Amino acid sequence: VEFKTEDDQADAEKAVNAYNTLKDWGMQILMGTVTSGSCTAVASETDSDHMFQITPSGTAVESVQDHDNVFRLCFSDPEQGTKSAEYIAKNKLATKIAVIYNSSDVYSNGIYTNFAAEAKKEGLDVVAAEAFTADNKTDFSVQLKKAQSSGADLVFLPIYYTEASIILTQADSMGYAPTFFGCDGMDGILGVENFDTSLAEDLMLLTPFVADAQDEKTQAFVSEYKEKFNDTPNQFAADTYDAMLIIKEAAEKAGVTPDMSVSDICEAMKTAMTEITFDGLTGEGMTWSADGEPAKAPKAMKIVDGAYTAM
Repeated sequence: VEFKTEDDQADAEKAVNAYNTLKDWGMQILMGTVTSGSCTAVASETDSDHMFQITPSGTAVESVQDHDNVFRLCFSDPEQGTKSAEYIAKNKLATKIAVIYNSSDVYSNGIYTNFAAEAKKEGLDVVAAEAFTADNKTDFSVQLKKAQSSGADLVFLPIYYTEASIILTQADSMGYAPTFFGCDGMDGILGVENFDTSLAEDLMLLTPFVADAQDEKTQAFVSEYKEKFNDTPNQFAADTYDAMLIIKEAAEKAGVTPDMSVSDICEAMKTAMTEITFDGLTGEGMTWSADGEPAKAPKAMKIVDGAYTAM
């Protein structure tokens, strides 16, 4: 196995250039890209070339949609909303729920839309849905007061950790202490500068990986990663690690050999991906449908004593 990388700098145009460089080198399978914009651009190229591609962390629907050669390891943005509602209902975490989301952000808005739809199916009562925008993300008193007055015992935050830290701080100052629940954008809240991390105690979030989790598989990966790179792995590192092993498993299942054409490898991998089951850092019992989307149980973390703990 020969391995080569190119840095697309999270830029769609540079990603296509990087793809062409790798193609000229002789690439037969692509693991990438990391971000959605780059992935959507490159997916059009791999589709045209009929090359198998798996993205570890491209969450945009468009990155995989309408490309039967492209598979995804992570949940799509909207799917995080669906899985969050399912998880809250299945574990009976709350019945009255408020949502505070960023209506100007595709990530946040997409999660909220699917969350609201699934919550209705699950019999959850969304008693308040309060939006903010990128131009107004420092004062959440209005949204929090509406959540509090609605009687919500859980506040769903499909937003990034910086805004979430402000919300937790302001909720504390007004004596409002519901359960807070977020998605992968929440990962990082314990590192926010000048944030009182005790306010994040018992915060829950769906995220595929956190380095502080105490399960054996995560700790073994973190230990090896630190030894090799002198750094702590993040979610992207875990996604990528799993993606490489998924390629290996599917290639073995498909009987891929180096002398096969890119197109023949792609056809074989597409079939194999729908036949394998993979247990990894970012999920157990992962399977894939022909549309490239994964099926796996969502992983939930809870902050206990200032550290992430698997739920």
